Order: sequence, then C-alpha cells, then structure tokens
Amino acid sequence: MPKTLPIAQLGSPVIRTVAGPAGDLGTKEMQEFIDDLMVTCNEAKGMGISAPQVYRSERIMIMSSTPNERYPHAPEMEPTVLIDPEILWQSEQSEKDWEGCLSLPGIRAMVPRAKEVRVTYRTRDGEHKKASFEGFLARLFLHEYDHLNGIVFIDRVDSTLDVVMEQEFKRIIASNDEKRWDQK
Repeated sequence: MPKTLPIAQLGSPVIRTVAGPAGDLGTKEMQEFIDDLMVTCNEAKGMGISAPQVYRSERIMIMSSTPNERYPHAPEMEPTVLIDPEILWQSEQSEKDWEGCLSLPGIRAMVPRAKEVRVTYRTRDGEHKKASFEGFLARLFLHEYDHLNGIVFIDRVDSTLDVVMEQEFKRIIASNDEKRWDQK
C-alpha cells in the first residue's frame, strides 16, 4: 500500500544537493518508492514533486498538472514519472509566471522560465522517451528538474521584489492585480 512521505523543507541539505542517477528500476523497493512519490504529490496537492523533496537524492520526478485554486489555467496531465531526465533543448524565449513549492510552503514568486523545452527521460519501466513541453508544462518540468540540481524557484527570480507570501499571492490573484507583475 503506497504511503505519504515527509516533504523536505528549504534548509534541509538534500534540497541543495545535486541528485545522483536513479537506482535499479527493476526492484520492488524502487517501484514502491515511485508509488509513494506519486501518492505524496497527490496528497500534498502538488503539480509535481522530485525525489530530493522526500529526502532521496535520486533523479526522479513526477509531473501531475491539474487546474486548482492556485493555478486555475493549468492543463490536465496524467501523473507522469520522469527518471533521469535530461534537457535536449529549451527556447531562448521566456516568460514570467507564478510558482510555489511544496518545500517552500507559504512563498510564491514570479519566475522567468523558457516557454518550451524538449527532454528525454526513462519511464518507471525503463523505456526511453522524448517529450516536448510548452507553457505551463515547460515551467513545471523546469521547476522539478531544478530540484534534481539543488536549485529552488526563488533562486531564479529577477528580483526579490518578485517574491510574496501566500496570503499576498491570494490577494493579488483575487483582485486580478497580476498585471502589475507583467510590467517588470
């Protein structure tokens, strides 16, 4: 039975460590860990999660986009496991948008990210795949990929003025005051 794992918070050394390659995908323990990671992402209402966020320094991440209160325009995406992902290409064109993180609760920021990314990864069955992500899904991939490299979203902001607390973020979204952020 899959279980919810504890989520590492900013300040834990694992959050700032470059993760190593994923272990043997053929083991029962690894498959159970992947199930636990998916359950943890779902229970925490995350759009994604990476193994370092649950104290495991391996290059494994989950993307699980679905519209919610924080990201009402997020596209629907089946939960997807990406193992040992690599970026093949990313667009020079970028855009700023809101991000948050399960490891930095209560903080939101406007983060510039590439608008499009092409990647390669392995599935939980070891199959090699290539994928392209645009817009929100490119942002989600890059956010989780950063976790595998010891980087968090606030490291990517243009200015500390782009960082707000959750309560202020909700006020901004509710008042549709986002336009003031687009002009930075």
